[in-house]
Amino acid sequence: MSIRCTVESAFFIAWSCLEKSGELGPPDATANMLLDAIEAQLRTGERRQLMLANKAIDAYRKQIAQGRISATHRIHLG
Repeated sequence: MSIRCTVESAFFIAWSCLEKSGELGPPDATANMLLDAIEAQLRTGERRQLMLANKAIDAYRKQIAQGRISATHRIHLG
């Protein structure tokens, strides 16, 4: 599987999880944070989609807890 497909899959998994749990924040900030977390892991050699997604979710939740992403602007879809 190509790196592009791996990133897309990991991003989709993380985004879907946050969306379903009601934790999805502002789309632009959320997308950037998830992609940054995935990219950082790729640099260390990680290629497993679920691991990339789970660590991106953990990083996102830490950012929310630290107030770096506004939790008050979460969006609820569906």
